[in-house]
Amino acid sequence: MASKEYVNEIERARRDLRALISSKNCAPIMLRLAWHDAGTYDAKTKTGGPNGSIRNEAEYKHAANNGLKIAIDLCGESIYYLAGIVAVEVTGGPSIDFTPGRKDSMVSPEEGRLPDANKGASHLRNVFYRMGLSDQDIVALSGAHTLLFKFQMSNLLHLWFRNLHAHVINRELVKGDSQGLLKLPTDKALLEDPQFRKYVNLYAKDEEAFFRDYAASHKRLSELGFTQPSLLRLALKKTMIAVVVSATVVIFSYLYEINTRESE
Repeated sequence: MASKEYVNEIERARRDLRALISSKNCAPIMLRLAWHDAGTYDAKTKTGGPNGSIRNEAEYKHAANNGLKIAIDLCGESIYYLAGIVAVEVTGGPSIDFTPGRKDSMVSPEEGRLPDANKGASHLRNVFYRMGLSDQDIVALSGAHTLLFKFQMSNLLHLWFRNLHAHVINRELVKGDSQGLLKLPTDKALLEDPQFRKYVNLYAKDEEAFFRDYAASHKRLSELGFTQPSLLRLALKKTMIAVVVSATVVIFSYLYEINTRESE
């Protein structure tokens, strides 16, 4: 059981990140960073996954990771996994348990392990099954990924997760009332594949079931190949989390403003 001090440190870090992500509207890049690092995992070879290797130049220069360098520069490995979780919460999603203690890896996997949106159901299964995940994980995580990129360019990001159920799963997938969002093969696969479709139908009827399953899938993705550290190491790690988060919030706020002005 976690100590009261540990819980307080994690909650303090969550509050700092929540304030940053809300004020800077940067949930998409934080969540995308966490997903892309974890999504390289191979359950057979025990390589890739949520080990911070995306910080290596060889990996962040993969085509699928375009635009992630700014977040990588500002976050320690355990911090951006917590930031990804907070990004879900800030945008109206479920609370997700977080366990610190991951170690950065200097070994990056080969390019091509992340999902390719231009491919269909068989490709999704190859990628997710390689990680040891299921059809249910595919639907929960892919559905959220689709809406992320619709809302990241709008002022409605704070409604992202609440709109995921009503806008994508219920209306666009089940009722077919698409307004240009679901064009890619990986999007359409959620509806056209019978095994995926049964989860889409379930989530369309029950928002609580979707939130519950998404939280479980997100946690599994963020802990692939991860072994929880001993209590002593955990106690030392949580102290570092609080220090790094505080510094990250200040630095990210400054650099994010500079990057925004330069983009205008």
